[in-house]
Amino acid sequence: MTEQTKTRIPAPLYAAAGAGDLAWAELRKLPGVVSELSDRAVASLKIANDTAGSTATSLRDKATTADFDKLRNTAAANAVAFAQQAQERALAVYTSLVARGERVVGTGVVEAADVVNADIEATEEPKAVEAVEAAKTIHAASTAAPKPRKRAATRPAAN
Repeated sequence: MTEQTKTRIPAPLYAAAGAGDLAWAELRKLPGVVSELSDRAVASLKIANDTAGSTATSLRDKATTADFDKLRNTAAANAVAFAQQAQERALAVYTSLVARGERVVGTGVVEAADVVNADIEATEEPKAVEAVEAAKTIHAASTAAPKPRKRAATRPAAN
């Protein structure tokens, strides 16, 4: 049986990372969007005040002449179509979030690996140099001429 050598992160985690990255990108745009929306809201309020009376009258007339059975059937058919379309769009968004998350996680993993490798090189190199110097010293000492050994003093034999 072959062991799996490549670790795979589940797609939902990639989707979460992609959603986080997308949210961060959208949040950076927020100040500009807020000012644009406030300008549009002021303009819409001016228009709404001018047309509110006439719109109310026309809606009242439509409500008295409406065919509610036809509206109910149309609403049901539209709800089914909308649900199918929403499902397709949700799948497409999920797929794009997974792809975005794979890029974000992949980039982060590569950057983290580069930092770790740089740290390892920075901390391991001096130890390696010290080890080489120590090995040279030990090798030089062992290959040098042997030092004469001191002999133990011999005692005279007891009579």
